[in-house]
Amino acid sequence: MATDIKTIIANLLAFYDFRDKTVISVGAGGGQLIEYGRTAGKVIAVDNDPSAMEKLRENLKLSGLEDKFTTVLEDFDRTASRGDAVLFEFCLHEMSDPEAAVKHARSLAPDVIIFDHWPGSEWSTIAAEEAKVAAGWRALMRFAFKKEQKHDAVQVFKDYEELYTKVKGQGETSIARIAKYKGKTDIVIPMSYGLVLI
Repeated sequence: MATDIKTIIANLLAFYDFRDKTVISVGAGGGQLIEYGRTAGKVIAVDNDPSAMEKLRENLKLSGLEDKFTTVLEDFDRTASRGDAVLFEFCLHEMSDPEAAVKHARSLAPDVIIFDHWPGSEWSTIAAEEAKVAAGWRALMRFAFKKEQKHDAVQVFKDYEELYTKVKGQGETSIARIAKYKGKTDIVIPMSYGLVLI
């Protein structure tokens, strides 16, 4: 888990004014960043992972934000909802065609916010996502930025087992990359991320 999710959310809120806006949130499943929804007028949360969407619904209920969010289980490229802003929540690098995803987002809202891992982030390497992250940022460079920020955070794990649980779904490459942490405790891995407004 990121060291301070409150700081990450604060950085997001400082970057973009969500007040009274209709936000289409892409990759919203899990609900780690839902607190920005308190200021938004309405959030349409789109994710294609049923288990992540269920986790989002649980977190919405726990935080009292159910009335602000509408959950939509579908691939983003099928989304037709319109709003004031589209927010990619740490997922642009997962898109098969990041450039097409941003173009689609621009057809749905005047503002597009990308919140994703920064190229070269140690965490994206550990998670075996460095090539996808780099491809996402290359795609972004084809658009004019209204605003851009980089932030540094860390991922903290009490021991190797907790780290293994976090990355095992990423595959064998990621598991091999965490071998150096076997037997260690209080593991800290740098995680840089960026915010871009298009």
